[in-house]
Amino acid sequence: MAITASLVKELREKTNVGMMECKKALGETNGDIDAAIKLLRERGAVKQAKKADREVTEGAVATKISACGKSGVLFKLNCETDFVAINDNFKELVDEIAEIFVNSDATDVESALAAPHPNGTVDSHLKAKVLELGENLVLSDFVRLTLDGEGLVSSYIHMGGKVGVLLQVATSGDLAGNESVQGLVKDVCLHIAAAAPSGLSRDDIPADLVEAESDIFRKQLAAEGKPAEMIEKIIPGKLGKFYSEQCLLEQSFVKDPDVKIKDLVANAAKEVGSDISIASFSRVAIG
Repeated sequence: MAITASLVKELREKTNVGMMECKKALGETNGDIDAAIKLLRERGAVKQAKKADREVTEGAVATKISACGKSGVLFKLNCETDFVAINDNFKELVDEIAEIFVNSDATDVESALAAPHPNGTVDSHLKAKVLELGENLVLSDFVRLTLDGEGLVSSYIHMGGKVGVLLQVATSGDLAGNESVQGLVKDVCLHIAAAAPSGLSRDDIPADLVEAESDIFRKQLAAEGKPAEMIEKIIPGKLGKFYSEQCLLEQSFVKDPDVKIKDLVANAAKEVGSDISIASFSRVAIG
């Protein structure tokens, strides 16, 4: 029997299973809809598809640094409940795919899901785990940082996997094992986890976010009775405070508010006699 598009669509609507899986099941059952539904149920595909629509608000953030210390991954695997998030089976799954990710070429969620796994791909393995754990699982964030030249990539996991940080620091010499540099990296990671900066410098803050903030200032100043020409002169100063709250390098260090992060880096560079700069960072959180 010919497997028509309308037949596949009908099975898809009845089961919510993917089109390719529906077409395959119909091919194996000679176009018999009822038999195809039974086959998909036996394979667990119907149950998994139903779970795929359920909201995921819990989970874990995880990270893994390569053996050379110059590349690392940071990702978030969501589940539905905290009960599963703290389950050993879920934790083992996170550790397992972290090892796969760091040794792969994955750079985003799509390529991470396509990374090879003994059971096919990470995506197919996660789908199998949905049935095993009884909850929907979604890889919702994936970041890779790779350093060219000297320096190191470091990471930090906060609150038992609720917040994760990946940090890339460049140096003018091989200082990966230097205690002062390691101390700096640890402090900056802790700071990023706590302060949640929006970008490294002013260039990293989206223009629409800056304009939205400027518009708020304009309305506030206008409400105070300030003339239009004066408002435009005041706004740059207002934005300065905004940048000091949003840009990592301009933020006050959480452990010592009198010291800015850029000064913390400069002091460490002076101490070790080498150039040190924060190349990039990423922060991922649950919720």
